[in-house]
Amino acid sequence: MTTPHVFWEHRVYTGRFDELARVRADLARDLDGFDPDLVDALRLCLSELFTNTLKYTDSGTVYGEVIRTLSMPDRATLRLSVSDSGGGGCVPRVPAERTREEWDWSEGQRGLLLVENLSTAWGHLPLGPWGDLGTNVWAEFAVDPATVPPGLRPFVFTAD
Repeated sequence: MTTPHVFWEHRVYTGRFDELARVRADLARDLDGFDPDLVDALRLCLSELFTNTLKYTDSGTVYGEVIRTLSMPDRATLRLSVSDSGGGGCVPRVPAERTREEWDWSEGQRGLLLVENLSTAWGHLPLGPWGDLGTNVWAEFAVDPATVPPGLRPFVFTAD
Protein backbone atom coordinates (compact mmCIF):
# COMPACT_ATOMS: atom_id res chain seq x y z
CA MET A 1 0.00 0.00 0.00
CA THR A 2 1.33 3.43 -0.89
CA THR A 3 1.25 6.52 1.28
CA PRO A 4 -1.73 8.78 0.48
CA HIS A 5 -1.02 11.81 -1.66
CA VAL A 6 -3.02 13.90 0.86
CA PHE A 7 -4.38 12.87 4.24
CA TRP A 8 -6.72 15.05 6.30
CA GLU A 9 -6.68 14.81 10.07
CA HIS A 10 -9.49 12.57 11.39
CA ARG A 11 -12.61 14.23 12.73
CA VAL A 12 -14.47 12.64 15.65
CA TYR A 13 -18.13 13.31 16.39
CA THR A 14 -20.48 12.29 19.16
CA GLY A 15 -23.21 9.94 18.05
CA ARG A 16 -26.01 12.49 17.87
CA PHE A 17 -28.25 13.38 14.94
CA ASP A 18 -28.00 17.07 15.79
CA GLU A 19 -24.32 16.94 14.76
CA LEU A 20 -25.15 16.28 11.11
CA ALA A 21 -25.03 19.97 10.13
CA ARG A 22 -21.55 20.29 11.67
CA VAL A 23 -20.39 17.07 10.00
CA ARG A 24 -21.48 18.41 6.60
CA ALA A 25 -20.02 21.89 7.23
CA ASP A 26 -16.67 20.43 8.34
CA LEU A 27 -16.41 18.39 5.14
CA ALA A 28 -17.20 21.43 2.99
CA ARG A 29 -14.55 23.44 4.88
CA ASP A 30 -11.99 20.64 4.55
CA LEU A 31 -12.62 20.46 0.79
CA ASP A 32 -12.62 24.23 0.22
CA GLY A 33 -11.34 24.91 -3.29
CA PHE A 34 -12.43 21.57 -4.77
CA ASP A 35 -15.14 21.40 -7.45
CA PRO A 36 -18.44 22.40 -5.76
CA ASP A 37 -20.37 19.57 -7.47
CA LEU A 38 -17.86 17.04 -6.13
CA VAL A 39 -18.12 18.54 -2.64
CA ASP A 40 -21.94 18.35 -2.81
CA ALA A 41 -21.78 14.67 -3.80
CA LEU A 42 -19.41 13.91 -0.92
CA ARG A 43 -21.57 15.83 1.56
CA LEU A 44 -24.65 13.89 0.48
CA CYS A 45 -22.86 10.55 0.81
CA LEU A 46 -21.37 11.57 4.16
CA SER A 47 -24.87 12.46 5.40
CA GLU A 48 -26.08 8.97 4.49
CA LEU A 49 -23.10 7.17 6.02
CA PHE A 50 -23.14 9.26 9.22
CA THR A 51 -26.88 8.75 9.67
CA ASN A 52 -26.52 4.99 9.09
CA THR A 53 -23.91 4.74 11.85
CA LEU A 54 -26.30 6.39 14.28
CA LYS A 55 -29.30 4.35 13.21
CA TYR A 56 -27.76 0.87 12.98
CA THR A 57 -24.90 0.83 15.53
CA ASP A 58 -23.98 1.83 19.06
CA SER A 59 -22.65 5.12 17.64
CA GLY A 60 -26.15 6.48 18.11
CA THR A 61 -26.03 5.96 21.88
CA VAL A 62 -24.85 8.38 24.54
CA TYR A 63 -21.42 6.69 24.54
CA GLY A 64 -21.07 6.31 20.80
CA GLU A 65 -18.91 8.22 18.39
CA VAL A 66 -18.28 8.45 14.68
CA ILE A 67 -14.88 8.98 13.07
CA ARG A 68 -14.67 10.60 9.65
CA THR A 69 -11.55 10.22 7.55
CA LEU A 70 -10.67 11.84 4.26
CA SER A 71 -7.71 11.20 1.97
CA MET A 72 -6.48 11.31 -1.59
CA PRO A 73 -4.78 7.97 -2.21
CA ASP A 74 -3.66 9.40 -5.55
CA ARG A 75 -4.05 12.66 -7.47
CA ALA A 76 -7.32 11.53 -9.10
CA THR A 77 -9.22 10.02 -6.13
CA LEU A 78 -10.84 11.35 -2.97
CA ARG A 79 -11.63 8.71 -0.35
CA LEU A 80 -14.20 9.39 2.36
CA SER A 81 -14.79 6.95 5.21
CA VAL A 82 -16.92 6.74 8.32
CA SER A 83 -16.20 4.42 11.24
CA ASP A 84 -18.78 3.54 13.87
CA SER A 85 -18.56 2.30 17.45
CA GLY A 86 -19.84 -1.20 16.68
CA GLY A 87 -22.73 -2.93 18.33
CA GLY A 88 -24.99 -3.00 15.31
CA GLY A 89 -24.43 -6.58 14.32
CA CYS A 90 -25.25 -5.82 10.69
CA VAL A 91 -23.19 -5.42 7.57
CA PRO A 92 -23.75 -2.48 5.20
CA ARG A 93 -25.23 -3.67 1.93
CA VAL A 94 -27.30 -2.47 -0.96
CA PRO A 95 -30.76 -4.06 -0.87
CA ALA A 96 -31.43 -6.81 -3.40
CA GLU A 97 -34.71 -7.33 -5.22
CA ARG A 98 -37.52 -7.32 -2.69
CA THR A 99 -41.26 -7.36 -2.37
CA ARG A 100 -43.07 -4.06 -1.78
CA GLU A 101 -43.38 -4.85 1.93
CA GLU A 102 -39.67 -5.65 2.20
CA TRP A 103 -38.80 -2.35 0.46
CA ASP A 104 -41.05 -0.46 2.87
CA TRP A 105 -39.31 -2.17 5.77
CA SER A 106 -35.83 -1.42 4.39
CA GLU A 107 -36.44 2.29 3.75
CA GLY A 108 -33.24 3.22 5.59
CA GLN A 109 -31.02 1.01 3.45
CA ARG A 110 -31.67 2.97 0.27
CA GLY A 111 -28.97 5.49 1.16
CA LEU A 112 -26.31 2.99 0.15
CA LEU A 113 -27.81 2.97 -3.35
CA LEU A 114 -27.12 6.68 -3.44
CA VAL A 115 -23.54 6.15 -2.24
CA GLU A 116 -23.05 3.41 -4.83
CA ASN A 117 -24.28 5.63 -7.66
CA LEU A 118 -22.40 8.81 -6.70
CA SER A 119 -19.06 7.15 -5.94
CA THR A 120 -16.71 5.22 -8.19
CA ALA A 121 -16.38 2.47 -5.56
CA TRP A 122 -17.46 1.79 -2.00
CA GLY A 123 -17.07 -0.93 0.57
CA HIS A 124 -16.71 -1.76 4.23
CA LEU A 125 -14.39 -3.56 6.59
CA PRO A 126 -14.46 -4.47 10.27
CA LEU A 127 -12.30 -2.37 12.60
CA GLY A 128 -10.98 -5.49 14.31
CA PRO A 129 -10.72 -9.18 13.46
CA TRP A 130 -12.61 -10.15 16.60
CA GLY A 131 -15.76 -8.99 18.32
CA ASP A 132 -17.91 -6.12 17.17
CA LEU A 133 -15.49 -3.21 17.44
CA GLY A 134 -17.13 -1.30 14.63
CA THR A 135 -17.20 -0.99 10.88
CA ASN A 136 -15.45 1.36 8.50
CA VAL A 137 -17.51 2.24 5.41
CA TRP A 138 -15.63 4.01 2.63
CA ALA A 139 -16.44 5.54 -0.73
CA GLU A 140 -14.13 6.81 -3.45
CA PHE A 141 -14.79 9.70 -5.83
CA ALA A 142 -13.03 10.64 -9.06
CA VAL A 143 -11.19 13.96 -9.06
CA ASP A 144 -9.83 15.77 -12.09
CA PRO A 145 -6.21 16.41 -11.02
CA ALA A 146 -6.30 19.73 -12.86
CA THR A 147 -9.02 20.97 -10.47
CA VAL A 148 -7.29 20.03 -7.21
CA PRO A 149 -6.63 23.20 -5.21
CA PRO A 150 -2.97 24.22 -5.40
CA GLY A 151 -0.84 24.01 -2.28
CA LEU A 152 -2.41 20.95 -0.65
CA ARG A 153 0.07 19.48 1.79
CA PRO A 154 0.50 15.74 2.46
CA PHE A 155 -1.17 16.18 5.86
CA VAL A 156 -4.01 18.67 6.34
CA PHE A 157 -4.89 19.74 9.87
CA THR A 158 -8.63 20.16 10.42
CA ALA A 159 -8.64 22.70 13.24
CA ASP A 160 -12.05 24.21 13.87
